[in-house]
Amino acid sequence: MGRDAAKACENQCFRCRKEAAKYNDKLGSREGAAELLGISVSSLADYELGNTKVIPVDKVVLMADIYNAPELMAWYCSSECLIGKSLEMPSPEIASVERTTMKLLKQLRQGDIEQVKEKLIDITADGIISKDEWADLTEILDYLDGLILAARELKLIGSKLLNGGTDDG
Repeated sequence: MGRDAAKACENQCFRCRKEAAKYNDKLGSREGAAELLGISVSSLADYELGNTKVIPVDKVVLMADIYNAPELMAWYCSSECLIGKSLEMPSPEIASVERTTMKLLKQLRQGDIEQVKEKLIDITADGIISKDEWADLTEILDYLDGLILAARELKLIGSKLLNGGTDDG
């Protein structure tokens, strides 16, 4: 395997295109994919080989759509976008629907939700968040971050499955 081919295998854009090629023969070659994407073969090669510092956002969105790979947008947001890097984003590696559902359900345990709800009411009822309530508020925000992340991951998987993808996670 040549150096360029080995380099491409590590690239998220390349991996998503190759996965999509299992269902669309045209995506098996850069030529076919470039035609569908409306870009040059050399541009696609540059994206897949990491030669392009920043892939245009509209091309990432288009690749994600054509490849049925919403994880491509998650990858871009979490690793390429300055704003996305500062936010907790779902992993670009799609887990199984079962694993992701269990993660979400764990976050949604009734006892945990009731405890968070009660703490939040106690903290905010007077309209003032005092310094001695900051630790509890931080704990609540961390809980909500976990819930949001689990929901985003399930939404990512659901989007892929609803568009004809498979749950190979």
